[in-house]
Amino acid sequence: MSSAYLNALGVTCTLGSGKAAVAAALFAGDTGNLRAEAGWIPGHAPPMGAVRTSLPAIHAPWSDHRDNRCNRLALAAAQELEADIRAAIARFGSDRVGVVIGTSTGGIEEATTGVAAWREHGRWPDDYRYAHQELAGPAEFLAEWLDLAGPCHVISTACTAGARALLSARRMLDAGLCDAVLCGGVDTLARLPLNGFHALEAMDHERCKPFARERRGINIGEAAALFLMTREQGPVQLLGGGASSDAYHMSAPDPDGNGAVAAMRAALQDAQLAPEQIDYLNLHGTATEHNDRMESRAVAEVFPHGVPCASTKALTGHTLAAAGALEAAFCWLSLTDESAARRLPPQVADGETDPQLPALHFVRVGDRLAAGRPCRLMSNSFAFGGNNASLILGDAA
Repeated sequence: MSSAYLNALGVTCTLGSGKAAVAAALFAGDTGNLRAEAGWIPGHAPPMGAVRTSLPAIHAPWSDHRDNRCNRLALAAAQELEADIRAAIARFGSDRVGVVIGTSTGGIEEATTGVAAWREHGRWPDDYRYAHQELAGPAEFLAEWLDLAGPCHVISTACTAGARALLSARRMLDAGLCDAVLCGGVDTLARLPLNGFHALEAMDHERCKPFARERRGINIGEAAALFLMTREQGPVQLLGGGASSDAYHMSAPDPDGNGAVAAMRAALQDAQLAPEQIDYLNLHGTATEHNDRMESRAVAEVFPHGVPCASTKALTGHTLAAAGALEAAFCWLSLTDESAARRLPPQVADGETDPQLPALHFVRVGDRLAAGRPCRLMSNSFAFGGNNASLILGDAA
């Protein structure tokens, strides 16, 4: 088990901007932020987890090539921990601070708008930049904004990308490539993925219902969640992580959950923990028919005696590549809960829990971590192509 600490967090999502606002809505189980959004999918206005707070503007010299919504979301999160990043740069030097970000949308919405204009008018809009659609954009922008010279890259493994960014950051520390890494995930609402999920008949046009009998699919959200990871002891430790790629199907999970089981067990082994030592599990819980069935089977296999758990996607929507980092952030907020209550992210889903699924021990609003002892929280992320990741965060040892 390596020593990697998550010393600071910046976060923005539909629950709010900043740790305090997000924590307040999260622990209250506030579902009011998933609202109908027209204009994205012709003839439909499904609930979406849009970020409705104002985002910072990107000014010169970055505005020409880097001014898109994905980068503005990343900047909003980064500004919350900017002082911590600047302090790390002062301690270690700009060449010893790296950036690794998970994303799947990047500037694809701006690119889609530009291509549509070219098809209609035969010329590119004045503000069109090819670089907007490059997936490397968010990491490159943050590195340029902070004037960093350390390793910098993007991971794009669909819905595990944010979690895998944290695993990659830890490897960079372990390999001695960096002394600090800005890591996490960011994704935005965009017509291309939204219409893609609609074509797959994977979207619910009401608020999603993870693990419910009446579940009909996902709601989509957007978010940015960024951590500063170092070897210096901080409030939360990345105790372990596991990943697998079962390659069962391009868009459907292995129905037996073998890849999910492998990722969770690898994380437990990495953290040198037994299943009964996990105090909470943030489920991937997309509210699709196949994912929830697979995950409930996998959790029942890994945790035969049960574990307190919840899917928070009924609060935020599925934030795609940002989800793994965002839901790790929710675990971070529980461990550092300023009220000292150590509240847990709750399961909030309308309808009856599906009796055909293995029974899970769902957390309710007001449930808390045990007092007086170190706690460990796991977060699951599963993606298209059979890509799976599990993280374990805990109180610093």
